[in-house]
Amino acid sequence: MGPVQSAHQHEKILGMVRAGINEGARLVHGGKRPAGHVYQNGYWLEPTLLADVTADMKIAKEEIFGPVITAERFHSEEEVLFAANDTPYGLAAAVWTKDLDKANRLSRKLRFGTVWVNDYHPYFPEAPWGGYKASGIGRELARIGLDEYTELKHSYINLAPKAMGWFGA
Repeated sequence: MGPVQSAHQHEKILGMVRAGINEGARLVHGGKRPAGHVYQNGYWLEPTLLADVTADMKIAKEEIFGPVITAERFHSEEEVLFAANDTPYGLAAAVWTKDLDKANRLSRKLRFGTVWVNDYHPYFPEAPWGGYKASGIGRELARIGLDEYTELKHSYINLAPKAMGWFGA
């Protein structure tokens, strides 16, 4: 794992971790700069795990863009779907299960541009990439991503001009 990209992002991530702890999350691992002189330069953060996170916490609702995982408890698929979809973001989600029916059911109901099952973060150039909601419009990668580099045109030539009655005329 490498450092985050800037001092601003480093502080933002640490602030979100602190906010999670202040709201009742339990720090299981990380949450600070790694020990050792080699980590003093740059914006290093230990991989961080916060447990006992609830859906109403800032750390559960906002995109972190850092090495932080939150763990939440759920009692039903409905709770999982509500909490996951109750965010303004929707870039990617992951589901871990041995039950293929459950994986397909959740994947269809999650409002995210990518849903991984039993994995996290693989990218495939043949698969479209992009989010739902505030996580973006449009897609990159795959054949559909090439549309961003084209200029499409629709030309219509009426070889027998006469009223078509489209608008009731």
